[in-house]
Amino acid sequence: MTRRVIALGACAFATTATMVIAQGGRPASPAGTAAAQVGGTYEKQAGIVDPVYAGGKWIEIISGRPIKRRRDLWGGGATFGKMLSSGAPVWRAGADVSTRLKNEVPLVVAGKTIAPGEYSLFIELKDPQSWTFIVSSWPAQTHHDLNNKTALWGAFSYTPEKDVVRAAMTVSTLPFAIEQLTWAFVDMANAGGKIAIMWDKTMATVPFTISM
Repeated sequence: MTRRVIALGACAFATTATMVIAQGGRPASPAGTAAAQVGGTYEKQAGIVDPVYAGGKWIEIISGRPIKRRRDLWGGGATFGKMLSSGAPVWRAGADVSTRLKNEVPLVVAGKTIAPGEYSLFIELKDPQSWTFIVSSWPAQTHHDLNNKTALWGAFSYTPEKDVVRAAMTVSTLPFAIEQLTWAFVDMANAGGKIAIMWDKTMATVPFTISM
């Protein structure tokens, strides 16, 4: 049974909740999807003026999208990243259910191939310039269950033995502040592109290529 929680911030957490609810009955961290399609071609089809993109393969990132709400997200010094991790070993880089990567085509990150499938994404926040992008084969819980040791809720109980890829991210400062956490695919081409996460005035990216 879902427990209703009035959120004081986007990272409010309830051990028996499937979703944190803000005042007004809306999710405190609405779900979002970032998507890209690669490997396809534009083809002319009878009766259609514009060419149609066909044969493409999808890459998607599904996550909760917490909102800044005037908070100091990152902290500094020994407290850097601690608020976002909420006691977990790494950051879920989202909210509620673990952030998920779904790829229909092999991706190559940091020289390692991520086979088509579904994975959990995490970020290790060591300091403002040292972020590690983690692709893990840990399954995700659909609701928080302390007795379920075979899947994760967020990054709680994360351990690294299921890591598929760990890669350094490039961290940069944006000229504006983004209120809601945003995953995106940037600088895309058929050969690959970059996975980006943006929040507040910070953007972190990791490049990938397509293995067809």
